[in-house]
Parts: sequence; C-alpha cells; structure tokens
Amino acid sequence: MAAEFLTFGAEGTLTRAASLAEQELSLLWGFKGELTSLRDSLFKLEAMLRDAQHLQVRGERVEMWVKDLEGIAHEADDVLDEYEYELLRRKVEIQNQIKKKVLNFFSRHNPIAFRRKMAHKIKNINASLANLKNEAASIGLVDRSTLVNATSHDIGGLDRETVSNFNQDEKYIVGRKEVASDIVTTLINSGKNQENCLSVMAIVGMGGLGKTTLAKSIYNDPEIGRHFDQKIWVCVSTPFEVKKILSEILECLKPEKAGIKGKATICENLQEDLKGKTYLLVLDDVWNEDPNKWDDLMSCLLNATSTKASKILVTTRKASVSSIVQTLPTCGLRKLSEDQCWRILKYKAFPDASAVLSEDQERIGREIAKKCAGVPLVAKVLGNMIRSKDTDGWRSILESRIWALPEGEKRILSVLKLSFDELKPPSLKQCFAYRSMFVKDFRIQKDDLIQLWMAQGLLYPSPPNRHNLEMEDIGNEYFNILLNNSFFQDVIKYYDGTITYKMHDLVHDLAEHVSKRKSNDSNETRHMAHIPTSVLQGVPERSAHKLRSLFLNVEGLGDILPNFRGLRVLNLYKADIEELPISIGKLKHLRYLDISHTKIKALPKSVGKLYNLQTLRMHEVELEEYHKKLQNLINLRHIYFYPYRMKFPARMGRLTNLRTLEYFIVGKETGRGIEELAGLNLLKGRLTVYNLEHVRDGEEAKEAKLVEKTNICQLEFVWSWDRSSITNDEEVLEGLQPHPNKLEFLEFRNFMGDKCPSWIMSSSFPALKYLTISKARNLTEWPEADIVVFPCLEELVLRNCDKLRSAPSHFPSLKKLEIDSMGSGMPIANISNKLTTLTSLTIKSMRGLVSLPEGMLKNNKNLAYLTIEDCHELTCIAPPDVVGSCTFLESVRISKCPILAYLPDELLTTSLKNLIVKDCNSLQLIPITQALPFLCKLEIKGCPELSSLPRGLDYYTSLQELAISNCDMLTSALIHSCPSLRILSIFGCSRSPESVPSLLGFTCLRELRIKDSHGLTSLPTGLESCSSLEVLTISKLPNVESISSLDNLTNLHKLEIYCCDGLKSLPSGLAITSCLTHLKTLEIGGFWKELDSFPAFQVTSQLERLKLWGWPKLKSLPEQIQHFTSLISFKVESFDGMEALPDSLRKFTSLKYLYIYCCKNMMYLPTLEAMQCLTKLNLIEIYDCPLLKERCNKESGSEWPKISHIPNIMVDWVQL
Repeated sequence: MAAEFLTFGAEGTLTRAASLAEQELSLLWGFKGELTSLRDSLFKLEAMLRDAQHLQVRGERVEMWVKDLEGIAHEADDVLDEYEYELLRRKVEIQNQIKKKVLNFFSRHNPIAFRRKMAHKIKNINASLANLKNEAASIGLVDRSTLVNATSHDIGGLDRETVSNFNQDEKYIVGRKEVASDIVTTLINSGKNQENCLSVMAIVGMGGLGKTTLAKSIYNDPEIGRHFDQKIWVCVSTPFEVKKILSEILECLKPEKAGIKGKATICENLQEDLKGKTYLLVLDDVWNEDPNKWDDLMSCLLNATSTKASKILVTTRKASVSSIVQTLPTCGLRKLSEDQCWRILKYKAFPDASAVLSEDQERIGREIAKKCAGVPLVAKVLGNMIRSKDTDGWRSILESRIWALPEGEKRILSVLKLSFDELKPPSLKQCFAYRSMFVKDFRIQKDDLIQLWMAQGLLYPSPPNRHNLEMEDIGNEYFNILLNNSFFQDVIKYYDGTITYKMHDLVHDLAEHVSKRKSNDSNETRHMAHIPTSVLQGVPERSAHKLRSLFLNVEGLGDILPNFRGLRVLNLYKADIEELPISIGKLKHLRYLDISHTKIKALPKSVGKLYNLQTLRMHEVELEEYHKKLQNLINLRHIYFYPYRMKFPARMGRLTNLRTLEYFIVGKETGRGIEELAGLNLLKGRLTVYNLEHVRDGEEAKEAKLVEKTNICQLEFVWSWDRSSITNDEEVLEGLQPHPNKLEFLEFRNFMGDKCPSWIMSSSFPALKYLTISKARNLTEWPEADIVVFPCLEELVLRNCDKLRSAPSHFPSLKKLEIDSMGSGMPIANISNKLTTLTSLTIKSMRGLVSLPEGMLKNNKNLAYLTIEDCHELTCIAPPDVVGSCTFLESVRISKCPILAYLPDELLTTSLKNLIVKDCNSLQLIPITQALPFLCKLEIKGCPELSSLPRGLDYYTSLQELAISNCDMLTSALIHSCPSLRILSIFGCSRSPESVPSLLGFTCLRELRIKDSHGLTSLPTGLESCSSLEVLTISKLPNVESISSLDNLTNLHKLEIYCCDGLKSLPSGLAITSCLTHLKTLEIGGFWKELDSFPAFQVTSQLERLKLWGWPKLKSLPEQIQHFTSLISFKVESFDGMEALPDSLRKFTSLKYLYIYCCKNMMYLPTLEAMQCLTKLNLIEIYDCPLLKERCNKESGSEWPKISHIPNIMVDWVQL
C-alpha cells in the first residue's frame, strides 16, 4: 500500500517540475538543465513506483526504497515551491514599480548566492534520485515508463453536478420501512406510563448496516415532525464529551448561541429553549460505555425536560452501549436479505430502471449480492464498482480473494479497499486519504475540501491533454467520483449553492488506514489537527519542517509558526486568538489560511508576503481594517469575508487570479472604484456589488467589464437606501451588463431609475432561475421583450416597486411568483396572462387589488401555495369557476384583507393541508362543502364577523392544530369531537358559552389554551378526560367561578390559571395531595378579589418555574411555596398588600431568576442572610415597585447590600 501512495507525492512534484522547467525565465538562472533532469528522473521513478505497487511480495528493502523516494519528492517540492515563491515576489515588485535589473530581483542581498543555492539544492536532489534509480534494479524494480502514457488516468466524461442525483439515492432505502414505522410508533406512543420524563431507544448493529440512514428516515418522518416540537441531531462518535454534546444540542436549537462557554451556562440556555416543549434528540454513532458519563448527560437533559413525550434515539455498534442508555426496547438491526442486497446493487449499477441486464449480468450480479452478507454499504459500493465494468469485470469482483475473509467489518473494509484501489488517477487516492484529517461525523463544505486539496498540490492537471482544466474543475470531478463511489454521503445542497457532506465511519477508517494517520513515526507526520500548543512546541525541528497541514483551535499561537515553515495549510477556525503573529509572513509555502470565527481585528502587514496563498477564509471576523499589503497576494484565488461596517480592501483589481469574491463595495477613494473589477475575469459563483451610487456614470460602470465575466452565476446590484440624491442609476445599471450564459440569480436593490436596462429585454438569459427587483421605487417601465428572455426562470419577486406600470408576461417555466408592496397601477393581470406553471403565489400589500386576475388562478392548475396579505381593497379572491381550477392547493394563507366577506368554497380543495385566515374584519363565511382529509392546521384569528366555523371539522382525521382567536360573533360550537387534534387554542371568541366545544373524545389533545373569553361562565365539559394533555392555560376568564378536577391530567407539565377574577377555588389536582407529579411550570393567581388568602395548593416539589399573581387584599405569599426547593425561576406580581418577601425563600437554593413586578407597597427583600443562601441566583428584576426601587439604590439604598453580589440586576428595565 505504501508504494502507491508515494506515487502521489512524486506525481505532483513531477508536474510542477515540468511546468517550471519550461518557463523561459529559468534560462537566466542557469539551471534549466538541472530542472529538466529532475523532471526526467521523477518520471522514471514514478514508473518504478508503479512496478513496486504491483509486486506480490514486498520486502523491507522495497518499503525503505519507497519511503526514501517519498522524502526526496517532498524535498524537491519544497525547493520548487521556494523557486516559484521568488517568481511571484518578482511579479509583485514589478507591480509595485520597483525597477531593478532583471538579475537583481531575486534577492535584495545577494542574487548570485541565491542562484547558486538553488542550483546546489536541485543538484543534490538529482544525485539522490540517481542513487535510487541505481538501487531499484537490485531490489527487482524495472522502468515501466513506456507503459505510463498508455495508462494515463483520464477522469473526463463525468457529469460535473451529481448532487441532485445523489439526493435521490439517499431516499432509496431498502428493507427498513417496517422497522422505521415501528420505531416511529414507539417514539410517539411510548413513555406515558413511565416515571422517567425522558425515554431512550437504541438502534444497534454492526458498521455498514444502515443505522444512520434508518435514524435519518425516522428523523424526517412527517409523523415525527408533527408529534415533536423540536428535532435535534447530534453526531457523537468519540470521545464522548458531555459539554460538547450539550453545546451541539444548543447550537442545533439556536444557531446564534453557538460558542457559548461553560457547561452550566449551556444547560441554562437549554432549559430556556426547551421549556414546555417536546423534542426528539438523535445521538448518532455513540461508543461510550462509561455509565457515569451517560448519567452526567442525562442529568443535564432531564433538567431541561418537562414532558414524558420527549425521546432520545441512539445509534451504536455496541450492545453494551444500548444496555446503559435504553429505557425503551432496543432495535437490533438485522442484515438485509440477498434479494434486498441485489436491489441496492442493481439500483447503483443501473440508475435507469428501464435498463435491461443480460443473463450473465443477472446471474453474476446476484452471486455478488450474496457476497454482500446482508450489508447495504457493501451493496452500494459494489454496485458503484460494477457500473462501469463489462461482464468480465463483474466476474473478476466475484472471484476476488477478499471473499475468503470472514464476514464482518474487516471484510467490509476490504470491499471498500477494493473500490479504493480502482480509483484513478493516483492523486485522487491521496485526496480521499486527506479527508482523514477531519474527525468522524464531521460535516465539511465541498469547496473548502477542494481548496485544501489544491493547497496540497493534489489538483495539478495530468495528463497533458487536461491542461485546459482549472484545479477547481479537477477538484469537482474528484469530489463527484468519490461521491459516486459512496465514499461520501449525507450530501446537503443549500439555497445559496453551498454543498456539504459527511463520511461513513467505516469509510473514515479506510481513509485513516491509507493515509497512515495512525503511524507512530512522528518524523513522517505531514498533517496535524487539534494538537495542544505545548505538544507543538516539542516537535523536533527535523519533523517540524516536514509538516504540511496544521489545524489549531488553541488560545494563543505564541512564536511557534516559524518552526513550521513548510506549511501549505493553516486552519485557525474558531481559535481563541485576537491577532495573527507577524511571523506568519515567514510561511512562504502557505496556500490556505482560515481565521474564521476568531476575534482578530486586523491582519498584520506581513500577510502581504504570503505570495503563494490561494485561499483566505475570514467568515464571521469583524476586521476593522485591511492592510494595503493584501494587494500583494497575486496568487489568491478565493477570499471569503463579510464587509463588517462596509470595510473593504483597496486595490482588489490587482488580484487577477481571484475566482471567489462574494462582496465588492464601491468607494470614492483611489483603489476602491468599480474599475477594480475590470481584470477579475476569472470570478465564479456569487458577487454582490454595494454602494453603486458611488459610480459616476454608465461609462465608469462599463469599466467593471461584467460582461466579460463568464462564470458568475449569482449577481446582486445594491444601492444605498438612504441616499440624499438620485441621478444616474439608469445609466449605471445599463453599464453593468453581465454575461448571460451561466447567470442563475439576479437581483436589483434600491435601484431608482425609471426603466429597466435594455440588456434585460434584449438578451436571453438561458440559465437564470431567480430574479428579484426590490425597492425600485421609481421604476415605471419593464416592457415586453421581442424574445423569451428568461426561458428557465423559476422564481420572480417584485417588491416595493411603487410606480411600476408595465411588465412582461412570458415566463414559460415560472413556479414561484411574489408581488409585495406595489402601487395600484401594477399590471398584475398582464403578468399573469400567460402563466401556466405556478406552484406558489404570494400577493402582499397590493394597493387597489379588488380580486386576483382570472388567469392567475385559472391557468395554474398545479398551484400548491397561495398567500394573500395586507390587500385592503380585496373583496373577492376570484370568481368560483376560476378558483376551482386549483385542485392541488395545499396551503392557503389570507390575512389583513379587511373588506373580504367570504372565501370561495372552491378554494378549499381536498388536497388542502393548512388554512390560515387572520385579521379579515368583514369575513362572514368559510364554506366547506367537501371533505378535507389532509387538513392538518386550521387557524382563524381576528375575524369578528365570522359566526360559525366550517362544518364537518369533527371528521377531519388529519386535523392536529386548531386556533381560533378574536372571533366574537361565533355562536355555534367550534368542534364536537376530533380524536386527532393535538393543539386547541381559543382566545377572545366566547360571546356565548356554546362556542366552546365539549372536550369529550379529544383523546390526543396535548395543548389547550383558553383566554380572554368574557362570555364563558364555565370551562368546557370533558376536560378531565384529556389524559394526554401536557399544557393547560386558563386566563382572563372573569366569569368562570370554578374549574373541574385536574386529577386525571397526570401528563400535565405546564399549568397556567391566572387573571380569573371570579374564581373562588382551585381545581382538584392542586389540592393537598396533588396528582400532577410531572408539573414543571405553574402560573397561578389573580382570583376573586374578596379572598383574603391564597387558596391552598400543593404540587410536586420538583416544580421548576412558579409565577404567582396577587390582588390588593393579599399581604403575604402562600406558605406552601417554601417546599418548592427545585425552583429555578420565581415571579411575584401584583401583591399590592405585601411589604416584604419572606425569609423562607432561603430554601430556594436552585433559584437562578427572581422577578418582582407591580408590588406597589413592597419595601423589603428577605434578610441578607437569606439572600446569600441563594448561591445560584443570576438575575433579579424589579419593575413598577417604587418603594423597593428606592431602597435598592446603588448609592444609598438599604436593600442594596442584599443584592449587590448578584451578577445581573434590572430595575425598571435599567441594569444596575
């Protein structure tokens, strides 16, 4: 194996040597002959390596020979790289107008000495290579150079974009549907009678059986999405670090909270974000067998969990892990049948289902499927292998010696190795091996990986007929080959085109194996990741200069960088550093630098000496300035940054090798004008140009030469929105004509011209899919073109174009149309005349719109999503015969249409899933005359004239959420029985008691909220039968005098009963012996004003959040609260008769948050001694308590010493 890898090092060096040797400039150095000799030697030795690779038996001498060659190849690479560095430095100096004689540019001190030094190094390398050639014959290696050209490794012909096809493969799951269905059922229905609030289920099976794939199908199951409020996915792998897992859970819930430090703080945030919510947490690839670590994790999660409905799903290879974590039955994943393996293998080998196999292929294929031993990963890999082979190739795989190995993970690895061995060219193998730099389950961006490959010199075009390809093109082809061979998986393509992926654990094991990353010989280490600074400082000098990659997230770099002068890659992503050391400029070979998510505010001047740098990543870095020396990085191909406070580097036009420049900010200063874009014709991907008001006229705009940039696919033009004067927008935009061929996304923002540029009407944009014109407030004309300008346009957004009077109508591929905040003259009918392909239509703030144009609905029979919002003149959606054409509508959202009186029956089709109607003041009728079997959500708010709901809601078997609010005219019952309903909210609707339904038959109801309903005198009957209820809110019902028993609501975890002025007693269930054993949150109070004491209540001591509402007669808190020693949050409000909080609060040793609101006579907190017992108290808020506020004055308040130690103190919204 070693032999084939060392081919990689030689190949990259060979290509570089040949290229440099051909440069005319090397004649001036006097060692072109040495370079040519180096090229020829490497060529011959590579052929000998191929011979070593095929030897059946490799002795120790062969291995040593190969190892020596690798070392010399790297040494040659360093020398040639140093030479190339000098070429680039000379080019920079010429650009900087330092005029010197040609022979003097290589060294300021002694150019002759430098020339001799270079020649001497290359001569020594050639001598070493000559010795290796002489030694080769004695160990049985021969020169096979005559065969090299005949076996060149051409990888052409592969589709550059295979991600969409791969996503289809991910959905092709064989033999697991019943298992997945059973697990979904268990996760949804189990745990209600268990004591634990958090149930755990494990999927156990050997590597390659598809545990993660199965877990993912469960995670994405619609039933799971409807049942759980939150879904969280965390890849665990090794080591099992509780803090890291908790941090990733929090980041999944709230990405903006990424980076929060401290386990306690993370747990506090989890409690906040999961409060009152059910969740499914998937912990993928767990290896931990230490019960203490698992208990530590579970303890934190249990504190954040308040419902039995929450679940954890674990995938693991080890049954011992399952025995530690499980509370639900384990799913032992079985192997697939031979027939199921054949289905997978056949699907991968022949994606075209209509393909016809020969008899031999069918027979051999089924025999190979038997060899898969029921492992789907093996079937995938073998299917990919045989796809490009003839029948003899199939037979060769069937007869391979690997099948003599016993079944299990070793055999799987051998199959993976067999597939790996067939990868061509050799550099592709090294690209695969480099992926072992990242930990298991790590998700990485495709472009990032390609740039890392490029930095290591693995993407040089070879053979010669591929010299027209850029390194990025080769990287894309390599990526797609690895993807198609199942070495990569879990691909996600985001809306902005970013692609990320992961690696299967067993594939990662192979990558580690073939990259020798587990070697104990530190002298041979080329790449290091996540090594402590102390270890790096101890690396011997002999080894340090060999290092090519360094991934660090340390707190400081110190002076270690000069030790690693051979670095090609330096990744400081999320390192806790505030500056880069000046010594970074000594890394002459550096090609990739990532300082993303660091606290760095400025780049040192020495960065300008990194002439070889190809990629500079600065995501989420708030740079306050860019050093002018950045313009010297003329080899830079990709730069990533966000223009923090519109800061932008000057003279970017000198970086003519740039392929990636996502932002360009036009400035008035020299070196910041639009003309800086002129020479950047290699740009690809996305480009957003800001501050276009600084461009003088159309001629200056043309200097950007956008029409020559053939590879830009996303383009945004942005003017400032708060300009004081508007003069030249039209001619500037006219001059910014882009090249149309590859453009997929185009947006104008804050454009103030009267008409669109001529190029948007006269040129065809064959690839454009998304077009947005936003805040073009003066735009009046967008005339019809003579040709179909946008044949592939899928999404059109017109927003805040107040004066637009004309627009084209021919968009033959349009799927999504959004018209937002437009004037009354908007030609909406004209746009819709020829539309037939819409699936989504959004109309917002359309002045003067009385009804939708007939053609807009009638012609678009595949319309699935309809949104109409804030159209004040709308009286009718559309005529009934027109609306009836939309038979595939899934979602209808109508809001803020104040004079709309009814919804047409034909709008509510049998395919409807969501119906949301809000703030339609005149709406009187929602007629439904047919069954809606798929309706999941019905929400009606702010429709005061609506007297009844649609009939037949009881029979909607899919209805899960019903929300009715501020519909005062409702007189008939909302609904009588709905077994599928899970969430019912009724706010401000009860003019008569009959409008609130009986709850008998609501067996799946989980959340019930009834608020602001003054007409209610009692709660709906049947409340006690809702045994699945988890959240109950009863608020602002002044005429309700009693609440029925809550004894049966044993799953209740959140209960709110407040501001019910007529309530004279608390319901059974809050009495002396509470049945609400799982209650975590209680908000209660604000009852009948004649009561002179708080009604007795007793709930579980595990209560975590308590809010008490008072009334004027109350002079103290209820005594029973002293027993709630697990409280995390405690709030008192409107206790006007109370002057002091009791000392019994000292027992709240877990309390973190204390709120005191609207207690006008409150003067005293508990004693100093009692307050100091609250050791975890992190926040105290005091609001509208004038007497207490005065006593908490920081300067002279008598109560201040009691709270001065608390980290966060807020008084009337002011932090003290």
